[in-house]
Amino acid sequence: MFDINSSAPMYDQNAVQHMRDELVAVGLTELLNKEEVEKAINTNDDKTTLVMINSVCGCAAGSARPGISQALQNEIIPHRLFTGFAGQEKEAVEKIRELVGGFAPSSPSIALFKNGEVIHFMQRHEIEGRMPEEISNYWREVFNKHCSKKGPSISAENFAEVMHAKSCGSKIPLFNG
Repeated sequence: MFDINSSAPMYDQNAVQHMRDELVAVGLTELLNKEEVEKAINTNDDKTTLVMINSVCGCAAGSARPGISQALQNEIIPHRLFTGFAGQEKEAVEKIRELVGGFAPSSPSIALFKNGEVIHFMQRHEIEGRMPEEISNYWREVFNKHCSKKGPSISAENFAEVMHAKSCGSKIPLFNG
């Protein structure tokens, strides 16, 4: 949820909560400020860290969220799972983008880090037009190649209860703080 010490969010918090909840429900932890981002990503323990930049974009994020959620049902997953919300936690997302480096700002997007370095990155243009199953299959291959933690992130029974959000960003009310 919004950190009062950072800049105001772009969208009404209640209007995007279901988009947050979808990722938290499958085990991702929200990064709300740059200090949390640095602590999450700048590790040197040979373990992998997944960071998804969440977005209100109904088309791309509407496939990315369920796609990464399905991928986290894999037998092998990253050790740590995080998310930052573009347009909401601006300072945190800016820091994620800085640490990703070398890519234009993109949301949604998904990065896999190891020892503080990006080892795989999927930009919005690689998400657009793909079905959630395609994104899931793609990331399962990445997890099988680079990760070592036993999955899934949540039980199959709990996963069956996850509600996937798909909303058009142009219809989300702006923050009126």
